[in-house]
Amino acid sequence: MTAPFRICFVCTGNICRSPMAEAVFRARLAEDGLDGLVEVDSAGTGGWHEGEGADPRTDAVLRAGGYEHVHAARQFDTSWFDHLDLVIALDSGHLRELRALAPTAQDAAKIHLLRSYGSGTAADTAPGPPPGLGAIGDLATADGLDVPDPYYGGIAGFEECLEMIEAASDGLLVVVRAAIMSRPAVTAPARGYAPGRPQTQEPHQPHPPQQKESA
Repeated sequence: MTAPFRICFVCTGNICRSPMAEAVFRARLAEDGLDGLVEVDSAGTGGWHEGEGADPRTDAVLRAGGYEHVHAARQFDTSWFDHLDLVIALDSGHLRELRALAPTAQDAAKIHLLRSYGSGTAADTAPGPPPGLGAIGDLATADGLDVPDPYYGGIAGFEECLEMIEAASDGLLVVVRAAIMSRPAVTAPARGYAPGRPQTQEPHQPHPPQQKESA
């Protein structure tokens, strides 16, 4: 049997940007007939919102875009690196944090910026490919490729994030499709990583102002 290709999208609180990316990419996979071969999840670098649903504004723009999504936030766990094929950071701050957490150089090489796969910038035409998956991965190339945190703004910021995520997801899909086609068969699924999350929608709770809030 062939092990599923595993991807985790990561932002800060796992209530705005990474749930949006997860929902969009699930839809891209379904449209391409790859949903049975790829497992998609999302998480945050921090655990401020664990168990909560996505921000209501995230839910609103996803519904308006025709995306279905049920979400419960959680924090990224370093142990997941061993069983993930790609860890997709939503901005350069997440990229730095995740690479600092990576136990090995091989794990660090799995981490890439989402918009390095398609940002509408000149970088799309001539990316400097890291080993394996052909997307911009170095911090030196990260400038201008962030999906900005929309949490403190209005709905327009969430709509802008969705547009950026949609554009980058098309490029990511091409890379993931190629990676799947080149993978060898394995005899057993990987153990120790459970991408599924509780399928319940918790009410959003505002974060205490004295603590960091982001998504």
